[in-house]
Amino acid sequence: MQHLDHDRLVFLALGESEADDGESTHLGACALCRAEVATLRQVAGLGTETQGLADLPDPPEHVWQGIEAQVRAAEAGPLLTETRRHRVPEQADTTTAEQADTTTAEQADTTTAEQTFGAAAESTVTRLDPARRSRRGRGWSGWVATAVTAAAAAAVGVVGTVSVLRPDDPTPTPPPVVVASAPLAAYGATPPTATGDARVFQDGQLHLHVANLPSVPGYYEVWLINPTTMEMFSVGTLGGGSDALLPLPSNVDLKSYSVVDVSAEQYDNNTRHSGDSLLRGSLTG
Repeated sequence: MQHLDHDRLVFLALGESEADDGESTHLGACALCRAEVATLRQVAGLGTETQGLADLPDPPEHVWQGIEAQVRAAEAGPLLTETRRHRVPEQADTTTAEQADTTTAEQADTTTAEQTFGAAAESTVTRLDPARRSRRGRGWSGWVATAVTAAAAAAVGVVGTVSVLRPDDPTPTPPPVVVASAPLAAYGATPPTATGDARVFQDGQLHLHVANLPSVPGYYEVWLINPTTMEMFSVGTLGGGSDALLPLPSNVDLKSYSVVDVSAEQYDNNTRHSGDSLLRGSLTG
């Protein structure tokens, strides 16, 4: 029975085209081709199921090693097969010559050559069963089959790793509860593009996000100010990034100290506010 070309089965499994009448008839009668289409569809299904996953881990190293080994074997396999195929007529000619009463010396030389060639071929070429040999007439078709198999191995490796890292898909940690927040705007001579926001979490931490602050020779410091008395205290300093998470005193009164201030400070050993405020905003909530 002449089987369908493997590459054609790949297109049918992926839904790239519809089977014509002859192909449908063959698939209805050939269990081997039906099984291969089913396997290819399963591989495609694995890829579809993983499209919604985010932050997938890298496949295990042994998966990539297996892919490389199979690709190298597929590239070398056709060349070895062609060599062996061209050698067969020579062996047949030698056998015919032997049967035509060639000399004993010629028989000995031929036998030695055949044994040497046969041993080398058996050690480098893996025999294929008749069904697979008929399906892999062209070298590049075998390479495609290897690539599909390798892709399936990679997909299984990734999905398996995900299932180990996240076996039961536990409920994600809920975001922290915000008890007060304030948008921060440019203050004084600060360029209007400078912005930020402040959020106070229920666990007593102040999260600050800033953007487009002007460069200063010193550093940025965060304050809470009582707008009525103008008393203030330092909460902490901003690092080199745009976000900071600073602990607040456990007894802080946010209704009184409701103004969040970001100032530009100098390295002058002076712990008081410099008077150069860059951003300000009032907490609500």
